[in-house]
Amino acid sequence: MITRQRLAAGVCALLATLTAGMAFPAGAVADETAEQAAPKVNLVLDVSGSMRATDIDGKSRMAAAKQAFNEVLDATPEEVQLGIRTLGADYAGDNQKTGCKDTAQLYPVGPLDRTEAKTAVATLAPTGWTPIGPALLKAADDLDGGNGSKRIVLISDGEDTCAPLDPCEVAREIAAKGIGLTIDTLGLVPNTKMREQLSCIAEATGGTYTSVEHTDELTDKVNQLVDRAADPVVTPVAVDGATACAKAPTLESGLYTDREEFGQHRFYRVDVEPGQELRASVSVAADRDVNPDYGVLLRAVTVHGREIVRGEAAGNGRTDVISTGLRYPKAESDDENAAAEVVCLEVSNSFSAAAGVKTTPGMPVELTVDVVDGADQAGDVASFGLGRGWWLLGALVLTGFLAGVLWGWISRWRVAVWRTN
Repeated sequence: MITRQRLAAGVCALLATLTAGMAFPAGAVADETAEQAAPKVNLVLDVSGSMRATDIDGKSRMAAAKQAFNEVLDATPEEVQLGIRTLGADYAGDNQKTGCKDTAQLYPVGPLDRTEAKTAVATLAPTGWTPIGPALLKAADDLDGGNGSKRIVLISDGEDTCAPLDPCEVAREIAAKGIGLTIDTLGLVPNTKMREQLSCIAEATGGTYTSVEHTDELTDKVNQLVDRAADPVVTPVAVDGATACAKAPTLESGLYTDREEFGQHRFYRVDVEPGQELRASVSVAADRDVNPDYGVLLRAVTVHGREIVRGEAAGNGRTDVISTGLRYPKAESDDENAAAEVVCLEVSNSFSAAAGVKTTPGMPVELTVDVVDGADQAGDVASFGLGRGWWLLGALVLTGFLAGVLWGWISRWRVAVWRTN
């Protein structure tokens, strides 16, 4: 027996499928088959003195990390170029300046020789300080070059001991370089300050933080992150927006990343031919503490500053990312030689920094631009952006209405029969 709830669920499912099909038009999907360089992963391991503690499955943190590394090295995909960097592995003294330079490349990023890498890991012994910030800077340099995915996996059991070099600020500086590098962090003990610091590092680059307390959890998570690096991805292109349309870079269809200061305006130019449609969206990530109540505005304007269309969104501090988008269909022209229209995309925000929070580098911006052939302009525009799917939506609504009416009649008939009997 079909109930009203089941009927509603079925209609919602169909609507969700239709919406998904319209939200990702074929022309907006980047070609993932394009040849890319080999993915690179740099495992950064804390070898500071605290790794001697024996609180992971009855053995030391260092022993658990070594076991996990050996299993990860066995499972690393052939196409992944993997390296290992240590922090706190060599200097056992009390001089902070010297201790904060204690980071070394244990195994260079490149094609993996499993036996050689395992031998290098076996030599490690817990020693000194925890220079997370300096190690991250060096680890980013280890991954330099190539257009494949780049990932740092940081494993630590404590917070950085090399202040005032803030690891969170280091992570933001790395992200601001626009090299498409992601930092994932794993904490080996349930420590609040460490969790906050490692979470901040990961969030600054779009990575993840995970707390692990067992060897198998550590192995599984590192394996997952290494495998993720090998998955085909659409790599965003770093771009520098301008403060005015006249100086803005011209973008083609694709995915772009930039940085935007608090309250700043960034401009980008897009050429739109007659009969084409511009589709653009922008996401701005609050990668540090910001005051609540903020917004993001994306405008399409002419080179003379006249607004064509806008998209805007507001937030209240309950989310770290805020997004909006717009569509602009350029009408067909009777002139076969009509020139393309230069459309300026303006991105602005109303974020404000919380007390004591640095405003530089700017917040991460991800901009998607897609210029597609506009099909039936009358159909697309008149249907409020639903494109050719509007008639199917209408049919679904009508079907739902008729089914509801029919079910109402059946219900009334059943009640009448029940009362008669």
